[in-house]
Amino acid sequence: MEYRNLGHSGLMISEVTYGNWLTHGELVDREQAVACVRAALDAGVTTFDTADVYAQGAAEELLGAALEGVRRSSLVIASKVCLPTGDGPNDRGLSRKHIMESCEASLRRLRTDYLDLYQAHRFDGTTPLEETLIAFDDLVRQGKVLYLGVSEWTAPQIASALTVIRELGLRSRIVSNQPQYNMLWRVIEPEVVPLCLREGIGQLAFQPLAQGVLTGKYLPGREAPDGSRGKAGGRAPTFIGRVLGRPLLERVQDLIPLAGECGMSAAQLAIAWVLRQPGVSSVVAGATRPEQVTENAAASGRTLDDAVLKRVDEVLGDLVDRDHGKTAQMMAVKPSWTSTTP
Repeated sequence: MEYRNLGHSGLMISEVTYGNWLTHGELVDREQAVACVRAALDAGVTTFDTADVYAQGAAEELLGAALEGVRRSSLVIASKVCLPTGDGPNDRGLSRKHIMESCEASLRRLRTDYLDLYQAHRFDGTTPLEETLIAFDDLVRQGKVLYLGVSEWTAPQIASALTVIRELGLRSRIVSNQPQYNMLWRVIEPEVVPLCLREGIGQLAFQPLAQGVLTGKYLPGREAPDGSRGKAGGRAPTFIGRVLGRPLLERVQDLIPLAGECGMSAAQLAIAWVLRQPGVSSVVAGATRPEQVTENAAASGRTLDDAVLKRVDEVLGDLVDRDHGKTAQMMAVKPSWTSTTP
């Protein structure tokens, strides 16, 4: 495993971050989840990403239990706040009340005294940015949070936050953005990436495998394989359904020989591709089995030359989505390459 600075901060994170979005508390049982975390640690992964809303807190609880006994200073634990965690009017958003209460709840579930990285899970247009950023700054001053980040914010939203931070003279800075980013979904490239590069904000790219589609395990015209997210319960089939379609699945199959030429699996090629992109500090990848964790981690340190990048673009062609207007709309907007025919 290799390590990189998170943006222009001094915080070193593993090139592959272990994420537990649709796995812990939903897709796998406790024993399997702990085995995946242990496999990540064995592979040199130091960075773990979660959120208060994942499985309504169960994901944080499971991650906290799985990491118990590991030297805390050797870990980088990241969580998020904003999305609904209850039915009350203050159980969502980026108000001071919700941020403070959610942070305390996350610390309790994760069994830790502080979060290395606390991220605004989405932008909250109903709360003044000043209120949000002062609350985050106070958490840093209290020692409960070390670094601040955002997730799926547009370039104008990030720019506005940076302006407020400077105008208020806050000491805490935004060091990371966590967007969906992979070979197919490149909507952050036109606006978000250039801004973040100028401002020293690193990308923590999630869904580098496009919900597993870029592994090549979903075959055109066939049912999703047993044990995959496409066959799982809970919310997983809803999300994976957004990225399935015969034209896409056929193109992905054409990437497998290219991965073989590079001495990699298709999954490793997809992760290495993201790590090759400007401004990326780490990829956030989940897993349902320990062997997947090991395979993903092995993509760290792999290099891709320009000829390989060009061939990826040639294979995927017009299926690549670069529409910057879809930033932060991942939950609501289907990619342009989605079809209704599996």
